[in-house]
Formats: sequence, C-alpha cells, structure tokens
Amino acid sequence: MSKISECTVRPSVSLDLLSHNEILAALKTNDEVFRMFRDCALAVLNTGNDTDEADELMKAYEDFSVEIIKESRGIKLKINNAPGTAFVDGKMIRGVQEHLFAALRDIVYTQDKIDRTGGFDITTSTGITDAVFRILRNAGVVRANTAPNMVVCWGGHSISREEYDYSKEVGYHLGLRGVDIATGCGIGAMKGPMKGAMIGHAKQKNSRGRYVGISEPGIIASESPNPTVNELVILPDIEKRLEAFVRLAHSFIVFPGGVGTMEEILYLLGLVMHEDNADVPMPLIFAAPSDSADYFISMDRFIRNTLGDEAAKYYEIIIDRPEQVAQLSLRNINRVVAHRRKINESYAFNWGLTIPESMQKPFYTTHESMAALQLDPSLPRGELISQLRKAYSGLVAGNVKAYGIRQIEQHGPFRLKGDAKLMAAMDTMLKDFVAHKRMKISADDYRPCYTIE
Repeated sequence: MSKISECTVRPSVSLDLLSHNEILAALKTNDEVFRMFRDCALAVLNTGNDTDEADELMKAYEDFSVEIIKESRGIKLKINNAPGTAFVDGKMIRGVQEHLFAALRDIVYTQDKIDRTGGFDITTSTGITDAVFRILRNAGVVRANTAPNMVVCWGGHSISREEYDYSKEVGYHLGLRGVDIATGCGIGAMKGPMKGAMIGHAKQKNSRGRYVGISEPGIIASESPNPTVNELVILPDIEKRLEAFVRLAHSFIVFPGGVGTMEEILYLLGLVMHEDNADVPMPLIFAAPSDSADYFISMDRFIRNTLGDEAAKYYEIIIDRPEQVAQLSLRNINRVVAHRRKINESYAFNWGLTIPESMQKPFYTTHESMAALQLDPSLPRGELISQLRKAYSGLVAGNVKAYGIRQIEQHGPFRLKGDAKLMAAMDTMLKDFVAHKRMKISADDYRPCYTIE
C-alpha cells in the first residue's frame, strides 16, 4: 500500500475562480461537514481500487489529511498520506484531481448554501427540486442546447464477470448510437456501461461523450468513482440523488444488482405509477445476460406479488441481445423527446415530473426507523412503495455505509417486520441476493445486516 506523503493541488475545472466570500465560506466549514469532505476525498483518491469496505479504507489511511489553503484568486488543497494509486510519477491523475474538487464543491459549498439564509430551501417539495436542479447546474451536468440523449444505467457493484461484460457490451452499442451514460459512478454495472460507451464513442469519433456519475456522501465513501466518470456530482443524500437521476434521464436501463438496485427500481416504479405522472414517459428496460435470466424473472415475480400485475407494464425485460437493448433505448429517448417537445418541457431537466414529498424527504436509517416501517399491502400503493423503498435503503446503509455498518456492529441486525406474505417475498429475494453474492464484494463471509420477522 503506497502513499504520497504530501502534495498540493489546485482546481482545474470546478472552483477555479472564487470570490473572497466564497473562499471564506470554505475556510469556515464546520467540523462535521469537513470530516464528510475528508472521507469523500479519501474515497475519490482511492479510485481504481475495487472495495466497498469504507471502514477498512479509513483505518488503512488514518493518517490521511486534507487542508484548504487560501490564495488570492481561490483555494488549493494540501494533502498528506494519500493513496499512491491516485498519482503517476508523483503527480495526481487529472481525472482524480477533477473529482476531488467536485467533492469539495458539492459537499462544502452545497452545505454552506443549505445552512445560509437565502441559500437552498430543502423544507418544501418545490424547494428540494430547485436545490437538486441548482446543484446539477452548478456542476455543469444540466446543460442547455445539448442533445437529449441521457440513459441512466442502474445495477449492482458486486456482480459476476459475465454481468459486467454484458453491461459493457450494452454500453458499447449505446455509444455507437451517440448515447451518453449516467450511473451511480461506482464499479460493476455502474462502470461497465461507461467503459463500453467510451469505446463506441471513440469508434464514431465522438470526443464529447458524457459519463455522468451521480453519488451521495454515504455511498461515495464506500464506492469510489470509477475512472471513466468525466462529470461527477454528489447530492446531499440518497433521496436527492434519486431525484437527480429521474430529472436528468431520458431513458433507463437496469442491470442485475442487490438491495441498492432494488431501491432504485422501487423509487422509479413509485413515480411512473403515480396518477399525476400517467402521461409522463419514463421508459425502463431490465437487461441481463442469459446466465442471469433468473434474476429478472424473480424480480418480475416480486414486483407483481407486491405491487400488482399493473406494475409490469412499466418495464420491458430483455435477456441477452445487447444491440436490441441499445436500439430500444434510442427509440425510448425519441419518444421522451417528442413528449417534451409537445408540452414545451425542458430536454435537460424533467420539471414536469411529480415526486411526492414523502419520496423526497430523507429517511434516516436507525434500528428504530427500520423496525417502525409499515410493510403492509393494505397501505395505499404509493405509501407501500415508499415504505419498501426505505426498507431497501436501510439495507444499503447496513451493507456499505460507514454509519450503518457501525450501527450493526453496536446493536446487531436491523429488524424488518410486516405482513407475512410480503415479508416472505422479501426474504426470498434477499436470500437470493446473498446466495449470488450481490450484497458485498467480500461476500464469502457476509453476515446479513437484517432479520425478517
């Protein structure tokens, strides 16, 4: 494990020119926010090392430090004991450097705007959507006069080699068709489509390909951005991250994954099945290689058993045939663009999508909040989906987020309880995730972070 004892880096894209007040805001960052930035900075510098053990990374680099230093036109960062993999011949890799300042921009400055009067208002639904838009715009992710061709690809970080290669092949065919990719920015099914699209873009002499990584502090600390990401944005929490995905997307593809992927699917289904979104197209494809066909058969069964057969009309399952996945995605994009044009809606940001406030407010994962979830099919459908989404979000925290892992270590597994039939369906799916090593990369000694009652 090599380390670079000391280096100083300046911004090259984000934060390259700041006012004196903006410089002062960075220097006055409170301790909690700065610790969050420090942890995310370490994760960014660990790019290329495939791990989801946040605590192990923190322990290995306990002597890592980062300091904000004032200059006349802005700031620079002084870094000590950083992972050597972020450097070539003693110089920080350019892409890693850009990710580092993206983390500073999105954690330190966004939190400053949230805390300051007149900054972001995250107490109302419209305020939350405005904050998501402005964070994305400030990161350069929302762009005017740009062709609408963004496909959001979701899927697990802990997947088989066959599933990774398949996601890469799909990305390749998307890239040949000029499609840009947004993912959760990590490894596995988040990395594969981007790498494939990069090759497809290169073959078409497309030097403007976009590989957008959308994360949040709890995730990025355990799942470093993959090196392909050329636009990184970190939202304050998982709910705003999910909203960023659906506001940016022109089409969706889901590859096999674990509890995080299940959370994303439930979030999207909760929106497309909302009555106010009946006329808003959000095309969704489930795609897997033939060896993983059972994954979406089981997923389809779970969705039908919990949300009803009606839910199945909102997605299409394609096994193998990566070129067909890309062709259908392009047709889906064209359908979305036609709709946006018809109603005079922005191509860059889907303002017309209704997101219930219950799906925007952060769910704070604790043993008490997990045990209090109402997992009951008699609930109104929207509320049931919201409760299920929170359950899977809590399991993500227990698996890979540092604070969730510490809760499990201190108090034991989260307890999930509810309707017997629903809990049996969840138990079957979760056991399947465990059996196929979809929970964590270090799955051989995986201990479930939950119990089903």
